[in-house]
Amino acid sequence: MFRSEHPNPAKKHASFINLNGTWEFEFDNTLVGIGKKYFEREHLDGKIEVPFCPESRLSGIGNTDFINAVWYRRDIDIPKEALDGNVLITFGAVDYKAIIYINGNAVCEHTGGYTPITVNATEFLHEGTNSLCVYARDDIREGIPRGKQSGLLYSHGCDYTRTTGIWQTVYMEFLPKSYIKNAALTPDAENQSVSAVIETEGKGELIFEAFFEGKPMGKVTKKTNGGTVLLETELAESHLWEVGCGRLYDVKITFGGDVYETYFGLRSVRLCDKKFLINNKSVFQRLVLDQGYYEDGIYTAPTAEALEEDIKLSMSLGFNGARLHMKIFEPLFLYYADKYGYITWGEFPNWGLDFRVHETTNTVIPQWIEAVARDFNHPSIVGWCPLNETHIDRYGNGEKIHDAIVRNIYFTTKALDKTRPCIDTSGYVHQKFTDIYDMHNYTQDPEHMRSDYAEFENGGAPVDERNMFFRHRSYYNGQPLFISEFGGARWSAETATGKETSWGYGNDPKNEQEFIARFEGLCRALMDNKNIFGFCYTQLYDIEQEQNGLLYYNRSPKFEPAKFKAVLDRKAEIED
Repeated sequence: MFRSEHPNPAKKHASFINLNGTWEFEFDNTLVGIGKKYFEREHLDGKIEVPFCPESRLSGIGNTDFINAVWYRRDIDIPKEALDGNVLITFGAVDYKAIIYINGNAVCEHTGGYTPITVNATEFLHEGTNSLCVYARDDIREGIPRGKQSGLLYSHGCDYTRTTGIWQTVYMEFLPKSYIKNAALTPDAENQSVSAVIETEGKGELIFEAFFEGKPMGKVTKKTNGGTVLLETELAESHLWEVGCGRLYDVKITFGGDVYETYFGLRSVRLCDKKFLINNKSVFQRLVLDQGYYEDGIYTAPTAEALEEDIKLSMSLGFNGARLHMKIFEPLFLYYADKYGYITWGEFPNWGLDFRVHETTNTVIPQWIEAVARDFNHPSIVGWCPLNETHIDRYGNGEKIHDAIVRNIYFTTKALDKTRPCIDTSGYVHQKFTDIYDMHNYTQDPEHMRSDYAEFENGGAPVDERNMFFRHRSYYNGQPLFISEFGGARWSAETATGKETSWGYGNDPKNEQEFIARFEGLCRALMDNKNIFGFCYTQLYDIEQEQNGLLYYNRSPKFEPAKFKAVLDRKAEIED
């Protein structure tokens, strides 16, 4: 069976049943399934391999046309003793609007294609065989957040094959009457401790234990009658989570017969003048743009190992982290990032939304709250970037509404998480309150790149030619500077033939030597600037027709990775 592993090591109960595999499946492009009560049928007409979307080859279907709605169905077996406690069913992600049915009963509705759906199904189940059915509606032409999914019939430009329905692991847990619902952990590196906000169901005694490499580090016991438990644990030893060295503390929470496992990294993040400090040390962020696409699985990695391998490949090229671009990645990817000390930025797939209408706030905020809550514990996430390139146009249509939406989402993010910085909206326009001022600069000339920020290095404001179009809407207020997109030169099998069915930014390098020289020149122009704290190179691997990665879409290297690593390994001017 594909993807049989536990999907989220940051949130594990002792009881776990993976529901991936072959499900019954049916298209519903005419949207008649609810009226015809597909949820009451004993069988659907087709088959699909979950958790792969029907557009992917790994699903067994491979339909890349527009899909308005789909249905899934399978039987689940429930033992009698499970009904004495709680039966939870979790869908890692269903794109976009989902209704979950159990034995013909609609038990949950959820909007948002990137965050988990957990249903307490106990009251709808009976001993023996039960029917689990899922309806998913997903027409991105309706103005929903689509990220890099193509809004046209086929993949084009920097928009790629769509994803519909279930695309992350489905699993079931048999829990006692009293159990842990969630645990949000905040490490305090300076005081060698960790605080926790633990949500419980039921009453009893809660035991919180921290370990490092199996050795006890701290223990707290508390009683609760249900609801939220607050606690702080002093740690016997300090083992810092650092870039390139992801030291993790394991956590076990015992409550009412439930055993809940998670982990944390002991590290601090803060901004100081123009620097980005991790554990009070200035670290230059050598990031790469990772969009989370796969040749055969589209949004879903074919194996857990493929997620881990992407991080290893990136590190072999010399990068120390990534922008997880326009997609909320699988939790398992973030676990590997935590494990390897690979820094990341959490993003939201906002493309497809209209920032000239107030309703966009109502679409983004509920889904973003779920995303931040899901990923709060990951030490690899050092910042949030909920929005990307939301500018309307350079003539200012809808500016006031756009700016109000951005403010609402930024301040919601800061209310949810006071431990990490937040970029208001990446690229081109910024309001005065943003924690970080970032810019996208796709010049292919290293000297041009260097001159763009020479004035900033000498105390001026950061301005380049592209941002001049938006200067009246981009307010610099002394924040640290992050060049969060640059590079993007095309290199493909077609380069030597001069064909143009694929694309990248700017003019193509003529040969390998020119490609690597351009990469080195652009990187050094930014690393040599004493006031720039990091960059993000576009991009790690090719995706369909966008062939400007350092790796091909199948993850094979275009050039010797050591050549890029040699460029990135040198010390940046801003680093300690």
